[in-house]
Amino acid sequence: MEQAPSTGRRTFLHELVVGAVAVAATGPIVLLSSSRSRAAADLPKANGKEYAFVVDVSKCIGCGYCVDACAIENNVPKGSIRTWVERYIATDEGVHVDAIDKAGERPAPPPARVQQDAKWEAFIPKLCNHCENAPCVQVCPVGATFTAPGGFVLVDPEHCIGCGYCIQACPYGVRFFNPETRIADKCTWCYHRVAKGLEPACVTVCPTQARRFGDRNDPADPVGQIYKSDNWQTLKPEMHSDSRVLYLGLPREVI
Repeated sequence: MEQAPSTGRRTFLHELVVGAVAVAATGPIVLLSSSRSRAAADLPKANGKEYAFVVDVSKCIGCGYCVDACAIENNVPKGSIRTWVERYIATDEGVHVDAIDKAGERPAPPPARVQQDAKWEAFIPKLCNHCENAPCVQVCPVGATFTAPGGFVLVDPEHCIGCGYCIQACPYGVRFFNPETRIADKCTWCYHRVAKGLEPACVTVCPTQARRFGDRNDPADPVGQIYKSDNWQTLKPEMHSDSRVLYLGLPREVI
């Protein structure tokens, strides 16, 4: 696991940002931004690829293997999650929602009344949307959150000061404060694997191919074909964040 920046340096940068915000009313703020370009320069080129993540709701069976694989592959601290699966059960009285959000654990069965009155049930995988117009990138005061080649939205651990602005700005609730590194953390679409030509861990373990990952610009790629079909939905489209996670068969109650 990558090491967090030293406490002294992180504290200094945090105080610098807080001080800048405090004087916002009296003059312009000059915030740090060079780290984004430095971090991006060290990453491999995407060679024209623009990645997207497809989730086929009709194929998700709520097995939770994706949650387990993510936690193992990325050393996710206990009590934190990078990806999870929400279960929606619609009844006449409303929609019952619970989640598979802990590695190795599964939610208890829904109340008997909910099961008896169920009209439909759906499992909805959630993960970072790697938005093209990412709110988290916009609010990061030191450029630690940036968009890498291929469309990955990443966090530079050398420059993140743990201010939490990006966590608050994310409309999908996918970011969290890592208690071990003490910086912002989230799903990276297993960037370290993709850079080696591999798929994200959650994709490789999905037994029904409910999760797919690929180049949306490639007409020969199944993900590219789905993207071109324009027969998909995104979460919270009203946010205009241009999500790169494309859902198939997403119930309107979830959107």
